[in-house]
Order: sequence, then C-alpha cells, then structure tokens
Amino acid sequence: MELIGRFIDIFLHLDKNLQNIILEYGAWTYIILFIVIFCETGLVVTPFLPGDSLLFAAGAFASTGVIDVWACFSLIAVAAILGDTVNYSAGSFIGAKAFSGKVRFLKKEYLDRTHAFYEKYGGKTIIFARFVPIIRTFAPFVAGIGNMTYRYFISFNVIGGLLWSLIFIFGGYLFGNIPFIKNNFTIVIFVIIAISLMPPVIEYLKNRKNK
Repeated sequence: MELIGRFIDIFLHLDKNLQNIILEYGAWTYIILFIVIFCETGLVVTPFLPGDSLLFAAGAFASTGVIDVWACFSLIAVAAILGDTVNYSAGSFIGAKAFSGKVRFLKKEYLDRTHAFYEKYGGKTIIFARFVPIIRTFAPFVAGIGNMTYRYFISFNVIGGLLWSLIFIFGGYLFGNIPFIKNNFTIVIFVIIAISLMPPVIEYLKNRKNK
C-alpha cells in the first residue's frame, strides 16, 4: 500500500518530483525521461507510467532554463517512436505464435479481420492513440498482431510521435509557468487526461450515430 501511495503521489505532484529529479540528477534527467517514455509506449506491461503530463511538466521546466527544450523534445520524440516500434514488433512476433493454430479459440479469421481493420483505419488509429493514455500503449501492439504493413505503420508512428511530443512539450514550455497553471498543476493533469480521452469518445459517438 505504501508503494501504491508513493506512486500516486509522484503522479499527482509530477511537477515537484520532476524538479527534484532535475536537481539531483542534472543531465541524467534526459535519460530518465527517455526511459520512462520508452517504457510507457514500448512495453505493454507499463501503461500506467505518466506520459502526457510528464511531457507537459518537462516543457514547463524547460521554459525556466534548467533543461533544454529542444534536447528534451528530440529525445522524447525518439523514445516515443522507438517505443511504438518495439511494441509493434512484439505484437507481430507474439501474434504469429498465438495464431499458429495451437490455441483453439484464436482463429486465423480474427487475425485477418484485425489486419483488414488496421489497413482501413490504421493511420488514424495510430495517430489518435498517441493522445489517449493506456490506449497509446496497446495500439501498436495490436497493430503488430494484426500484421499491419510496417511501412504503413512506421509513417503514422513517426507523425504521431512527433506531434505528441511537440504539442505537450511546447505546450508546457509556453503555458506551464503561467501562475494559475503552476499553482493548480494537479488539476491541469486531470484536464489533460480528460482532453486526451475526447477523440475516441467523439469517434465512438459518431460511429454510433451513423449506425
């Protein structure tokens, strides 16, 4: 329980914790940010790691000059793109094993349907997923399982990774030190999460209306 409480505290007071990390580790902060973002996007077992809020906080601290905004953006963008690529590869590898016919309820037709879905909607899915916590971690894995064409995947992976890093890091850089935002950072984190969840909700409502 103490460990869970510590994690929640880190998440809810991300600005203060990141400041301590910067003061304690200095230039190593870039590596820490790289590892966290890589794990959050690249490992299916770590979707709970901070993503959007961490980028926003990093941008806010970059505006004070304690870390370089362009170095931060470059490393995080690479971590995000590389993470999704690893996640896709894992899904592709596991997918081939899972649908080998040895597991009775995993039928080949399920794989074919997933492949067809991503061929039709994959680009939009991969880009939108970047801005949705949890879904961001699983989208490339499912794309790999569905054997989504790699050239098709990597192009949207790069676009999504760059847009995600750009919007949140420079959003924090431009707005993170406004007094109201700085004094209500916890509320801002929840607002960011709420906004992140809006695209799939809107898409769901549109599809439901069309049906």
